[in-house]
Amino acid sequence: LADYLDDVEDLDFARLRAGLPALTLACGLAVLIAGSAVLAPLSLLPIIVLLLAILFAGNRVARAGAMAWRETRSLRRGGASRLGAAMASAVPLKAEGAWNRECTEALAALSRADGAQLVLRRLQAMLDMVAAALGPVAGVSVMAAAWYAGTQGTELLAPMLLAFSWLALGETMNGASRMLVAVLRRNAACAEIGQWTHGTATGRREFALDDIRPGLLLHGGLQRRAPDGRSIGTPISLLLARGHPTLLVGASGSGKTSLLKQIAGWIGDDAFATDDRILSAGERRALVSLVLHDAVVLEDTVRANLFAGDAPDAVLWRALEAVEMDGRIRDAGGLDSWVRQDRFSLGEAQRINLARAWLSSRPVMLLDEPTEHLDEAQGERILERLLARFSDRIVVVSTHRAPPLRDVRTIELQP
Repeated sequence: LADYLDDVEDLDFARLRAGLPALTLACGLAVLIAGSAVLAPLSLLPIIVLLLAILFAGNRVARAGAMAWRETRSLRRGGASRLGAAMASAVPLKAEGAWNRECTEALAALSRADGAQLVLRRLQAMLDMVAAALGPVAGVSVMAAAWYAGTQGTELLAPMLLAFSWLALGETMNGASRMLVAVLRRNAACAEIGQWTHGTATGRREFALDDIRPGLLLHGGLQRRAPDGRSIGTPISLLLARGHPTLLVGASGSGKTSLLKQIAGWIGDDAFATDDRILSAGERRALVSLVLHDAVVLEDTVRANLFAGDAPDAVLWRALEAVEMDGRIRDAGGLDSWVRQDRFSLGEAQRINLARAWLSSRPVMLLDEPTEHLDEAQGERILERLLARFSDRIVVVSTHRAPPLRDVRTIELQP
């Protein structure tokens, strides 16, 4: 999600830093070239030669800069992802003696990203050096051409005004490299967002949720993996059946959240068997609702925070009632009241998260420690309501301790 938001920001950045300045620069060049052709035709020769040199340098910087920016993005995101995975897996990594190695390799990737960005900045400096010469060279050329043509006295006022206009335009050219980098960032962001949207569209075409509601998900020997791809423990057999919830029970660091992400298709590329077909990781992502325990409340209305689109108010209130948050929301001002993270306790934020789960229509529900931050009795009540709501779906719940529930299958996880 963070990468996606960064890409959207790059698109906006390019619109402000490249699109509008480039349009202004093009209009200015057109006017000044036309003026030079009228007032000092001979000045066009050095001006055009220098513009061609700038275009040549810009093309060279664009090719090399695109490679440098791709390398920077890849190393930075890979390093950040690896460092985040290491931080999330600190306990097992320290137990295995791999903590220092993982952190060192993650930081080394970030250091290489800085090196790749330094290459890009050097290319920018080269382009700026060439572009900075346009204003002075054009201004001197206009005055020299006018003087050579015999223009004297007050007749030099117009060429002089034109020369100063070239100098002013030259100041704009000093930002040529920044405009070019904005374009590089925009192109990379468009390619990345295109993969997201193409994948989403493909998933929607192939897997309409109304048509596919698997009765089971089966994997005979799933090798559990950490977010960084490391193997966790020994392979396990998973049989997740509709109407028979599965509990993943284990201590912190045992890999419960990672296993849920693996089932959801967000870690690894494992294939699961279902009733009459094999589901790849990408295909499962279209069918799964993964409700993680680190609940986030957006700075928006309660209605927007429930992620329920055009659901009627009555449905939203039933969801809030199911998680025992209806009274709190009424006191706050109702569904259209403005809320943010610090207005709720951890338990209240968790119940908002569970209300989102209650409103989901996905056929596979994965709940990551849904009763965390809730007292035991309240957690059991809410979980029973959710399981009753999801009685016709595949449900997997991770927890530190197994609650007293009927007709559930329990899997004990070890680090």
